[in-house]
Amino acid sequence: MVVHMFVVGLEVDPNIFLEIHLPEAKVAYTGVLTTFVLAALLTPFLDVPEGNVNSVPLNLCLSVVVSSTASPLLTRLITDLKIGKSDIGRFVVTAGIHTDLVSTLLICVGCVIFDPIQTFKYRTVKAILLMVSLLVIETVLAAKLTPLIFNWVNRENPEGKPMKGSHLILAVAFVVTVCCFPPIWAGYDKVLSAFLAGVFMPRDGRIAKMMISKVNYFFGAILCPLFFFWVGTEAQLSKFEAGNWVSWGKLFFTFFIATGGKVLGSWLSGLMLGFHWYDSIATGLLLSIKGHFHVYLAIMASTMSLTSISTSVSMVFATFLTIIYTPLVVANIIQRARKRSPTQRMALQWLNPSNELRVLLCVHGPQNISSATNFMAISRGPVEPGILVYLTDMVELTDVVAATLRHNDGVDTVSVTDPTVMQMREQVTNGVSAYLSQDGHGIVLKRMLALSTLSSMHQDVCILAEDLMVSLIILPFHKQQEEGGRLNMGHSGFRHVNRKILRHAPCSIGILVDRGLGATIISRSSVSLHAAVIFIGGKDDREALAYAGRVACHPGVKLTVIRFLLEATGDSVSSLITIAKSNTSENQEEMRVDDECFADFYDRHVAGGQVSYMEKYLENSGQTFSTLRSIEGQYGLFIVGRGGRVNSILTVGMSDWEECPELGPIGDILSASDYSVTASVLIIQQHSLKGDIDGLQEEFSIM
Repeated sequence: MVVHMFVVGLEVDPNIFLEIHLPEAKVAYTGVLTTFVLAALLTPFLDVPEGNVNSVPLNLCLSVVVSSTASPLLTRLITDLKIGKSDIGRFVVTAGIHTDLVSTLLICVGCVIFDPIQTFKYRTVKAILLMVSLLVIETVLAAKLTPLIFNWVNRENPEGKPMKGSHLILAVAFVVTVCCFPPIWAGYDKVLSAFLAGVFMPRDGRIAKMMISKVNYFFGAILCPLFFFWVGTEAQLSKFEAGNWVSWGKLFFTFFIATGGKVLGSWLSGLMLGFHWYDSIATGLLLSIKGHFHVYLAIMASTMSLTSISTSVSMVFATFLTIIYTPLVVANIIQRARKRSPTQRMALQWLNPSNELRVLLCVHGPQNISSATNFMAISRGPVEPGILVYLTDMVELTDVVAATLRHNDGVDTVSVTDPTVMQMREQVTNGVSAYLSQDGHGIVLKRMLALSTLSSMHQDVCILAEDLMVSLIILPFHKQQEEGGRLNMGHSGFRHVNRKILRHAPCSIGILVDRGLGATIISRSSVSLHAAVIFIGGKDDREALAYAGRVACHPGVKLTVIRFLLEATGDSVSSLITIAKSNTSENQEEMRVDDECFADFYDRHVAGGQVSYMEKYLENSGQTFSTLRSIEGQYGLFIVGRGGRVNSILTVGMSDWEECPELGPIGDILSASDYSVTASVLIIQQHSLKGDIDGLQEEFSIM
């Protein structure tokens, strides 16, 4: 428990107290307060103390313990049950850390005032002052001197090189020395001393990370089984008074206090924060989880003759009960998320051919006019049913722009009177209208505005897309082409907007890297654009292929589909591994869907000679990279999927050196600064059906 609690403290950042305004902190502290009050009022009726034990301090300590949460266990359960990426999962984990830290610190303070070894008698003023002094020294050493030693060791042992044994021994010996000050000279509890030392020690750097990983592994592989073996021997289940209803009353009463107090606190704080009562109750139940530390305290209580063995066993059983219902709570969360999430596939692959294509086409300014018009031209498909384009200006809401906002007939109707914004929008409108007046058959245009700060602009775009029921959002790349043909560093704010939209969009998304797409007007009488679709496999590549089907209808575009196929030849070990990886059931199912989708596209467009087709047989991602390099300069537009592939051998490892992960491995290579300066790239991500929530693989929101 010493090493476990040290690492628990090392993983917790005490700076979270600086953010107590957070909703997670409010829920955590309200839950601690209500549970503590409920436990303090009811635990005296449990008749927990044995013999001449001072009952008031023991009951107060028990109330604090019942109010706490086992945050490491809670985090592991949330992750294993696959809601770690959801809003409620992240919320509960953060609230659990707040709860665990504040409750354990309260236990640390209580150990200074009361002596658990001496049946919870009050300590003398001299003993309290000695303990406080040594704890202050421990805290100062951990917070001030430890970083100096750790930083020196980290500098002398950079990442990638073996750590010198003497330096490692020095660091560990110093940690042990810091942890031993209060227990040796003042009799303070060694477990709590290790926790305090871990809390105030730096958690950055190679030494701290090594300690966390090594101790966690050691604890999970060796100490944890030994710990529960010790629990089994000390618990002595045969002495649990199963025939006495008082024993069962203590068990369920303790469980009721632990869960009821948390649920009540979460519900009250949820009312203040505007949460749905379902979410508040689920949060309270999850925050009631107890773990190793609570089992340890329950057993130690009987070992030190503070309680009877039967009472300690009841507490251990109550601790296990707080974990048993967790899968049911998580299952209910996922079930409610499925009901509240849209189930309609807003993607090109599932678009009814008789329905018009609705596109939310975003622009940053007049520099995007030419690429926007050519995109509309090649995307219109058949004149009937045509394409409906919502041309949306993405305007950052600055203080200057906010001062020019004017409310019209209602608070929901706002117009911008800033001259710069008005001029920019007018230029975009005139430029696109000029094109539509010449060649606008099958295109219906409507103007929209996304006016927001960069931190919340993704919400405006997603809400627009959902309200307008579009199947595709097109975003301009955050980098723009300079006169020399290269892409500049771009606007980092719009890059973050794009990445957030990729995570939260209610439909398919495309990021357009413009490197001359609008340089020439795409004619309908002669071929003026050579485009290529890279098809490797996966849902995003299938979406890119579905979009390419519309591009193939334009007479001014010569489209080529290049399919990368896996070829594992020979009897070498690497070839056998490649074959084994590609023969998993998941891969086989994904390949079956890919083949069906590609066969349909081939019959529609390739068989009639409308689209050219090329196959490339490759063995690994290295050959994929070299093949992409070999076709540089042959095409003016590449259409690729962002990712969505299942363990593809042809792209494995590429994500390790991506410059722009939002473009995916293939899109990142084609958009690199050292690639062709004339090849534009459209990277497409297919809409993930939120109704198919499976847990960890999907981010979902229900709060």
